[in-house]
Amino acid sequence: MSLIYRVPGVGRIEIDTLVVDSNGTLTVKGEIVSGVIERIQRLQSFGVNVVMISSDQRGNARELSESTGITYYEANNSREKEDILLSLGSNKVAAIGNARIDIGLFVQSVVSIATLQGEGIHKDVIDHVDVIVPSINDALDFFLDENTFIATMKR
Repeated sequence: MSLIYRVPGVGRIEIDTLVVDSNGTLTVKGEIVSGVIERIQRLQSFGVNVVMISSDQRGNARELSESTGITYYEANNSREKEDILLSLGSNKVAAIGNARIDIGLFVQSVVSIATLQGEGIHKDVIDHVDVIVPSINDALDFFLDENTFIATMKR
């Protein structure tokens, strides 16, 4: 299963995999953002495979993946993140992140979102994302609310 959006001026956008970062994205200063788990579970109920690829800067990514029920891959740089994403075997991938290390994810994704939360956003990602939102919950809601997705993505 997947999420399918029919976007005026763009066409059909299908997403079956969502790749997320941990530090500064699912978490702020190591703490999971309230409301994230419920939104991830909702996306999973639509058949979206949610995957976390992280450099695990704070050392809690594995624990975070277990508490959210998502698959975890460790990557030490942007190229490794990109390679892992490509190994997932889907061309219907969306990505959410905030750091320069996430650029490889953004480049390979159908839709990419940067979150501007308490840990900030690296300026280099701006040229590689489709959407910038204030929080991870806004990013997850972007995929859950078809009208928001279409309104933002249409030409």
